[in-house]
Amino acid sequence: MTQKIKGVISALVTPFYKGEVDFESLENLIRYQLKNGIDGFVINGTTAESPTLTWSEISEIFKKTRTIVGPDFPLILGTGSNSTKKTIEDTRKAFEIGANAVLVVVPYYNKPPQRGLIQHFNAIAAESKLPIILYNVPGRTITAMTNETILQIANTENILGIKEASGDLKQDADLFKHKSENFIMLTGDDPTYIEFMQLGGHGVISVMSNLLTAECAHWTKLCSMMKFGEAKEDFKKYSKLIQLMYCEANPIPIKWMLYKKGIIKSPELRLPLVELDEKFHNEILNEMTKVGIL
Repeated sequence: MTQKIKGVISALVTPFYKGEVDFESLENLIRYQLKNGIDGFVINGTTAESPTLTWSEISEIFKKTRTIVGPDFPLILGTGSNSTKKTIEDTRKAFEIGANAVLVVVPYYNKPPQRGLIQHFNAIAAESKLPIILYNVPGRTITAMTNETILQIANTENILGIKEASGDLKQDADLFKHKSENFIMLTGDDPTYIEFMQLGGHGVISVMSNLLTAECAHWTKLCSMMKFGEAKEDFKKYSKLIQLMYCEANPIPIKWMLYKKGIIKSPELRLPLVELDEKFHNEILNEMTKVGIL
C-alpha cells in the first residue's frame, strides 16, 4: 500500500452543520473527488480543523471514508501533536482503525531544538506499526526541520517520507539531492506544486484538490510525462483562485468555495475559526466563474 501514497492526496475538509460533523456533505465531497481522479486522502489534517475534532469524531469520519473508498484506497491519518506521548497513543489508535500511514507534524508551540525533533520522531517510529510521513510546516509550527534533521530521521525504520510545506524550493532542491531513493517527497504547498514536481516530487497533499480535483490530476499526469511547461501554463489559469484559497487561514476559504460549488451544505467552521470575511466573496465568485468552477 505504501507505494500508492503518491500523486494527488487531498487534505480532506471536515464539513460541519449546526456544530456537528455533516456526514452527508462529507460523502458528497469524497465522491466528487473520487470521480475526478483523487489518489488518496489525509483525514484529521490541518484542513480538517484537527484541533477541534474529538477522537470519536475522527474515528467516525475515518470509518465513513473507508466505507466509501473501499479497502485498497490510501487513507492517511493525522496523529501529530506537540506531545510525543500523545502522538504515540494516537498513532496506535490509527493502526487499530485501519489507517495506511500517519502524518506527523513538527511539534508546535513548545519550540523544540533539532535534537529534540530527532528524538521525538525516532520515539514515535519505534512504537509505530504504521509508516510515518513527516510534516514540515513552519508557517504553523514556528519550528522548522532542517534538511540535516530530515535526512537523519529519514534513515529511521518506519519513516516513509515527508510532506514538505515550507514552500522553500531552494531547500527542497537540496533535500532532493541528498535523500535516499525510497524516501517519498510530497509537497504541502499548493502554489509551488508544479515546480516541486519538476524537482522530482512524488505528489502533493493538497488543499486545492478538494475543489480542483480533476485539474490536479491533469497537472500530475503532465508532470509524469515530463511536460512541465504545459503543466505550468495550465496551472497559471488557476493561480489566482489558488492564491485566494489562502486569503484567510485555511480552511476558511476552501470551505466557502466548496459551499458555493454546492458540494458541502455549509461553510461553517468551529471556533476559533470563523466563516470567510464578506470582503472576499465577490472576488472569489468572479474567479470561480472565470475558470469555469461555477
